[in-house]
This record gives sequence, C-alpha cells and structure tokens, in this order.
Amino acid sequence: MENAAASPAAHVRLMKKTENITAAALLLASSILLSRVLGYVREMLLAYKFGASSTTDAFYAAFQIPDLLNYFLAGGALSIAFIPLYNRIHARSGLDEANRLMATVLGTLGAIVVLLTAVLWWEAEPLIRFQFPHFDAPTMALCVKLTRIVLPAQIFFVTGGIIQAVLLANKSFQAAALSPLIYNACTILGGYFLYSTCGIAGFSIGTLVGSFLGPFLMPLLYSFRHIPIRVRIAPSDRNFLIYLAIAAPLMFGQTLLTLDEWYGRWFGALLTAGSVAHISYARRLMQVPIAVIGQAIGAAALPTLAKLWAEDKVNELNKVLLQTLQTGIALSVLAGAAFVALARPVVELVYEHGAFNIIDMEIVALLTLTFGFAVPGWITQQIIVRAFYARGDTLRPMVLGTILSLLAIPLYMYLSDRHGVQGIAEAGVIGMSASAVATILYARVMHGAPKFIPLLLSFGSALLISIPAVFAAWTVLRLRQAHFPLEDLPLKWKALLDLCVGGSAFAAVALPGIWFVGEEGLQEYIRRIFGRILRILN
Repeated sequence: MENAAASPAAHVRLMKKTENITAAALLLASSILLSRVLGYVREMLLAYKFGASSTTDAFYAAFQIPDLLNYFLAGGALSIAFIPLYNRIHARSGLDEANRLMATVLGTLGAIVVLLTAVLWWEAEPLIRFQFPHFDAPTMALCVKLTRIVLPAQIFFVTGGIIQAVLLANKSFQAAALSPLIYNACTILGGYFLYSTCGIAGFSIGTLVGSFLGPFLMPLLYSFRHIPIRVRIAPSDRNFLIYLAIAAPLMFGQTLLTLDEWYGRWFGALLTAGSVAHISYARRLMQVPIAVIGQAIGAAALPTLAKLWAEDKVNELNKVLLQTLQTGIALSVLAGAAFVALARPVVELVYEHGAFNIIDMEIVALLTLTFGFAVPGWITQQIIVRAFYARGDTLRPMVLGTILSLLAIPLYMYLSDRHGVQGIAEAGVIGMSASAVATILYARVMHGAPKFIPLLLSFGSALLISIPAVFAAWTVLRLRQAHFPLEDLPLKWKALLDLCVGGSAFAAVALPGIWFVGEEGLQEYIRRIFGRILRILN
C-alpha cells in the first residue's frame, strides 16, 4: 500500500521536473535560435564581403588558439564542472561556503587565463605556423593578426562563465539567454561598420567587444541582486582543488564535440584554398539545430539532474534523464532530416551573394546535407554526457571521448584524402554517431540507465516520421523547379520561396506524424511551442 500511495506522488514529481526542464529548455532554445539567426546574418555578411577564400580561411583559423585556451581551461564547460560541486557544497555546508567556492574559482582561474592569454598572444606566430603549415605568407600574417585580436576575449568568456554557472545553479537562465544575442550582434556591427577601415579584422574586433558586453557583463549584472561577487586567489584551497579534479578531464580529455571542428580546420588547411571556409560555413548551419535542441536541453537539464544526485534521488534522476533523452533524440532526428531536405535553399538564402559564388554554394550545400546526418548523434551526445556530469563524474566520459577521438583520426585522414572536404564531413557523421551510441552504452553499464529499448523506439518513431517528410519536401521542390522555374525572380527570393514551400511540405507530413506516432515528450514539447506562439499572437 505504501508503494501504491507513493507512486502517484512520485509520478507528479517526475512530471514537474521534466516540465521545469522543458520550460527552461524552451527559453534557452528561443534565445539560441535568435542568436543563430544573428549568426546567419554574420555569416551572410562575411560570405558577401569575402566569399570562401584564403582570407576567410585565415579568419576561421584565427579562432583555433583561442578555442584551445578556452577548452583547456574548461571554459566551454564551466557549468558542467562547477554546478554539481556548487550544489553539493551548498547542500552540505551552506550558501556562504558555496559562494566562497565561486570567489576562489573566479579569482584563481581568472588570474590563470590572463597569464596564459599574454603568453599565447606573444607566441601566436610560431603556433599558427605549426598548426597551419600550408598557409602562404599573407594568409599566415593575417591569421596571426586576427588571432591576437580575439585572444583576450577568452578572459571574458571564462570569468563570465563562472558567474553564469552560479546563476544556472540557482535556476536563473536570463543571462544565459541574453549573452549570445549581444555577442553575435556586436560581431555583426563590428564587421559592418569597420569593414572599410579594418577589413575582415572588423569582425574580430566586434567579437572581442561582444565577449565583454555579452558573456561577461550580462551575468555580472544579473548576479548583483542575488550573488555576492568576490575575487579570491587561492590555488591551494581544498574546494578549488576538488573543482580542478572534476574539471581536469574536461581540460585534458578530448571529444568529437570539440575536435570535429579542430579536425575540420587542420585537415581542411591541407586541401585547396577555401576548404576551411567551406567546412566552417556548413558547420555554422548545422550548429543551429544542435545548439537550439542539444545545448538548450543539456544546459536546462544539468542543474535538475545535479540536484537530484546531490539529494540521492537516483531513480528519479534516471527517469528524468530517460525522458529528456527520448525527447532530444526525437527532435534531433527531425531536425537533421529537415537539414537533409532543405540544405540547398538554406545555403542559397544565407550565403550565395557577393564574393560567394555558385561553386562555393554547390560545395557548401553538399556539406550541409551531409552534416544533417550528424545532427542526431551530436545532440544525443550533448545530453547523455549529463548522466555523468550530474554525478560529478567528468573522467569516464572524457576518457571514452578521448579514445574515440584518437581512433577517428585515421578516418578523417582517409576520407579527406579520398573525398576532399566532403570526406571531412563524412568522417564527422560517422564519428559523432559512433560516439553517441558508445556513450549511451557506457552510461548503461556504469549506472544501469538509460534503458536502451525506449531510446531505440523514440529514434525509430522519429525516423518513421522523417523519411516521408524528406521525400515530400524533395518532391515539392522538384515540381516547383520543373513547372515554375521563375527565372526572372532574384535568387534570394527564389531560395526563400523554396525554403517556405519545401519546409511547408516537410511540416505537413511531420506534424501529423508526431501527433499519431511521435514520442510523448516530443508531443508535449511541440504543444508548448505552439502554446507560446499562440500567447504571443494574442
């Protein structure tokens, strides 16, 4: 009788947890979607001014050293390393001790990033020459110049990320929603207004300014009312050393979530001029569904999962994780299918103008279509690793990720040698899909969860919906091109029309499919989206 009475209450708690995650994920997804739209504008402006050339190769390669610095300080994963420890200290020792941890991490890690930024700024030229030996002298010089402009941005990303992690731990998501919007807007404004005087360096200057105003200033302003911001440099502090132990695998381990982009730059730089730009343009498009779904759901889920672990509610944690994964997998399959169906009109609309020519468009469209097949693995990987991170376990997934990333190098070498830049995208699809499956199986072995069959059913039902939706979109687009060529219509308007027509055909098949055979969490997610749209319209 006790179990029967407790079961409905447990179900209500579970539903409340998943609803909270869904609400937070929708907020972050809306922000990320707007941010990615701004990112599209930035890429459109970049493509219009510079196309796919050695100049854009230098621009994208200039982020390699800053990205490495950010990665090795766990800057891109501060919330992953910080939130579980912060919650545990808060639960066991109180708020003052948790805030002391924040002050120590902020001061000590901040001092380290300032020192390393200065060293890397000074050594930028030999480091660029080592990583991109095939760049000619002008491209090399430009890449060094741009690298030195964007390097200091990592100071603001890392220090702002620590403050933002505390906000996320306290279920405050507003700063996380605003920061990327401001960051991307500043990059666009820098590229637009400084183009005539600074050339492509205007985008880099905008990036530096945006890193201060968005990722740093926004969390700082939102923290003033609730969180005492203090700076304490204490590298021998016990809790800071525990934080380093948790963060160390994130600093020194490697996963394809990060390395796929690095591999694209390294192997792309060995191919013809413009290859780094081609793969970067396509990846920027692919990152939209990955960020809107995977990053939003993962960021929203981690505080809840970490809190359940801190409270020893393991069964509830596993149930919430399973439901979150099922929804994420279903959404990711549909998003990837949409990119496969609509790759060409998306690339035409976003990129094909100015210095970006028809040959560039054909290459990037094919790469974008290929990357569509990587979306489910990419999003699933972003969510499933939270099963480890919520437990404060960053070592095991990073060891697994490092092994898989090293094993993937021959695949990237072989496919890039056989198929050029297209081979790099193919290697990313294979590597990310294998990594996601391996991490799910590893989590199952280590934690007894998640259950594999429900995930397989969610994947299968989404695939059942997606395949006819893709063919419907392709069929409608072929009919439009065959019977209504619209040759007098400007390319941008034609691409927009194709996107609307093909997208409508895709949705006309997919939405009824979701209603009748879709996963329950996916149906709830779609209902909430439509509910929010209706509230806005009313």
